[in-house]
Amino acid sequence: MKRATPALAAVLSQLDAAQLRRHRTTVERRATPGSRVVRLAGGRELTDFSSNDYLGLAGHPALKAAMSECAARAGAGSGASHLVSGHGQEHAQLEEELAAFTGRERALLFSTGYMANLAVMTVLAGGGERVLLDRLSHASLIDGARLSGAAFRRYRHADAQAAADLAAADPGHTCLIATDGVFSMDGDVAPLAQLAHTARSHGAWLVVDDAHGLGVLGATGRGALEVFGLDAEAVPVLVGTLGKAFGSFGAFVAGSASLIELLIQKARTYIYTTALPQPVAAATRAALKVAQAEPWRRERVLALTARFRAAAAAAGVPLSASTTPIQPIVLGDAAAALKAQHALDEAGLWVVAIRPPTVPQGAARLRVTLSAAHTEDQVDELVRHLARACAGAVP
Repeated sequence: MKRATPALAAVLSQLDAAQLRRHRTTVERRATPGSRVVRLAGGRELTDFSSNDYLGLAGHPALKAAMSECAARAGAGSGASHLVSGHGQEHAQLEEELAAFTGRERALLFSTGYMANLAVMTVLAGGGERVLLDRLSHASLIDGARLSGAAFRRYRHADAQAAADLAAADPGHTCLIATDGVFSMDGDVAPLAQLAHTARSHGAWLVVDDAHGLGVLGATGRGALEVFGLDAEAVPVLVGTLGKAFGSFGAFVAGSASLIELLIQKARTYIYTTALPQPVAAATRAALKVAQAEPWRRERVLALTARFRAAAAAAGVPLSASTTPIQPIVLGDAAAALKAQHALDEAGLWVVAIRPPTVPQGAARLRVTLSAAHTEDQVDELVRHLARACAGAVP
C-alpha cells in the first residue's frame, strides 16, 4: 500500500494540473421547503440551478409525510434483498403504479438507474451478439454493454441513419440498440421513432433510458416516448429513474411480464443487493400522485425553460439546441467552465461546471437545469450573470 501511494498522488496531481479534479459541496438544507435556494455548510445560500428536481417535488410535503409515516410503520431499511425478505408492500404497490403510469405489463424496482441499466444490458445481450449505443449514451449503458460480453459499436450522436447503417452492416448479430431518451449533458432528445423502426427491422431490443424525460416531456408527462407516440411494442424496454422529476430515489425497468420475470431471475444487480427502503418507495408513490394531479408543474418548468432560452439568446449566452430543462452552456476547456462557475458562485448562483470525462474533450460546460420551483426573477437573474460570466469565454 505504501508503494502505491506515490502513484496515486501522481494521478491526483495530473487531475489538478488539467483542472479536472472534482470536489464535493456539502448542502446543509433548503432555505425553505420546496424552494431552489440551498444553504451550504457554513451558512452561505445559493440559488440552485444544478439539481435534477425538475418538478420541484423533492421537498414536497406529501413526499415527506409519506416517507415519515412509512418509516414509523415499516422501519428505515428493508433488511434484505427483494428475493429474500426485503420485498415489501410499498415496493409491490409502486411497481404496479409504475407499470400503469408507463403503460407496461410490469415494472421492476432497482436501487439506482446505473444498476437498472447494467441489469438490462447484461441480461439481454451476450457473447457472439452485438450492441449499438449512441455516442453520448449514459456511462451505465456503456458499462452494461462491456459487462454483457457482447461486441458493441457507438454510432454518431442522435444520428438514426448511422445506427441503421451499423445494424444493416451485421444484421444477424445486432441484438440490442440502446439510447438515452433525453441526454443528460446536452438536453436533446433521441430520434426514437427512427431507432424503433431500425430495431424492429432487425429483430433487436430497443432500450430507452428516459431518466430525464419521464415526468417532464409529453402531454401527460410520460416522457420522450409519449412525445413520439411510441408504445411498449415499439420500445419494449423502458428504464426510468425516480430521483429526478419524481424527487425521491431509485429506478425501475418497465416492460412485458416475461421481460420482468427474466430480470428477476437473471439480473445480478437486482438479485445481489439490498432492496430499496420502503419509505423511499412510499415517497415515490406520493410523487407519482402529485405529478399527475398537478400538471402545472410540468407546464411551468417548460415555460421557465422557454423564458430562459429567449432571454439568454437576447443576452448573447451561447445556447445548444435543447428545449428541455437541461440547458448546457458549452465553453470549451475546463478552465473557462470553472472560471464561469466561480463567477456565478460569487453572485449567489449554483451552476456546476461539467468537465471531461463526463463530456468530450473541448466540450466543458455549465449545465443549467430549470425546475418548476424556480421563480421568473431567479431565471432572469441567472441570465444576467451568465451573460457576464460567459463574456469572452465562448470557444
